[in-house]
Amino acid sequence: MRSRNWDCEVCVYSRDWKDRRDGRGIESADGRTECLEEIDAVPCYGYQVTYHREPVQIPYPTNLTSTSSSSSPPEGRSFHHGRFIQKLRAAARATPNVTIVETTVTDVVKNGWNGQILGVESQTAGNKDYYFGALTLISDGYASKFRKSYLPYTPEVRSKFWALELIDAELPCPNHGHVILSDAPPILIYQIGTHETRILIDIPENLPSAAPKVGGVKNHMLKVALPTVPECVRPSFQKAIEAGKLRSMPNSFLPPSTQKTPGLIVLGDAMNMRHPLTGAGMTVAFNDVLLLSSLLSPEAVPNLEDTKLVIKQMGHFHWDRKKGSSVLNILAMSLYALFAANEQSLLTLQNGCFRYFQRGSTCLSEPAGLLAGLIRTPSVLVYHFFAVAFYAIWCRLVDVPMLSKPYVFFVESVLVIWKACVVIGPYLLWEVRR
Repeated sequence: MRSRNWDCEVCVYSRDWKDRRDGRGIESADGRTECLEEIDAVPCYGYQVTYHREPVQIPYPTNLTSTSSSSSPPEGRSFHHGRFIQKLRAAARATPNVTIVETTVTDVVKNGWNGQILGVESQTAGNKDYYFGALTLISDGYASKFRKSYLPYTPEVRSKFWALELIDAELPCPNHGHVILSDAPPILIYQIGTHETRILIDIPENLPSAAPKVGGVKNHMLKVALPTVPECVRPSFQKAIEAGKLRSMPNSFLPPSTQKTPGLIVLGDAMNMRHPLTGAGMTVAFNDVLLLSSLLSPEAVPNLEDTKLVIKQMGHFHWDRKKGSSVLNILAMSLYALFAANEQSLLTLQNGCFRYFQRGSTCLSEPAGLLAGLIRTPSVLVYHFFAVAFYAIWCRLVDVPMLSKPYVFFVESVLVIWKACVVIGPYLLWEVRR
């Protein structure tokens, strides 16, 4: 059954597109690489971060491939989301034991005595319809109309991404995702086809440069965003602004929770969201699908009508999925909190983070592995986050005159470490909660 979602674009990161069994790619054991063929998907080999017009390249770490059965280097794909979904639907349609019905779900069917979900009520060609099953999966996106009835948390909207499609844009580092950092909110740029490139401009609520009285979002793009992007991108960006085909999507935070509703599972953005700054949404989604397919396999759950066993497996799902999602959730939210702020301690951390990348070696490769979902250990994330904080203090000490060094060492350093704890701490706590 189809859900309505904004036709966004995504990057999916994988170490090996031919045999993914460990949950890091888009493949299950039966293989689904054909879903990336014939959709004009663009290979992606890492990131380029530009901080106040100074770039640093962050490739996917090749030194991690020894842990895989293949020696092929990491590769990502970026593409039009709609084209990929159509290929997934075609693959599902070709599976012998799958029946696809195009209908609009209006409600769930519930057992009034014990609260068990028995199926769904829908509208098909204007007629009321019903579908029943031992297990109902809901994945109706960030604007889910079913979430509030079955999950304890509601999304917190931090800002909006305003999107434009650039035609034949010249990127400073082809086949890489671009993150533009400046005094303005972050900007993302990544190619989604041979001729198309997506640019996403983050606009927090009540941003003065995007206020209606000064020209709204278009004013922010022309006066603030346009001067900050690489010069080679500006011509196509300006044409896209003038064409005015703007689209927006809220950037939300929704922590995961243990699911205990009998007969029901909520997945995707309806269940867990993080800021799209790191492009991790589809990586988390496929991790979840692979894990859930294992936990609910016939070997693990012979009968899906065994509700107690299904609920037990969903408890395992909540904690086991954190191996793939926790690092990505924490990283996305903490990086956005860091790079979208403008107070002095955070500006010191911003500079320290960029200078840390410039050191190279594991200061570059391990953060890249975290961003790509290749390193899944939260302790590695915490180590690098606070290594950045201490390195930021060192950079600050080097930059200030001698008379200011005692103040930086005894006062500013404490504030920077405290701010680092404030930035990452809440998201670490969310990941250990039920």
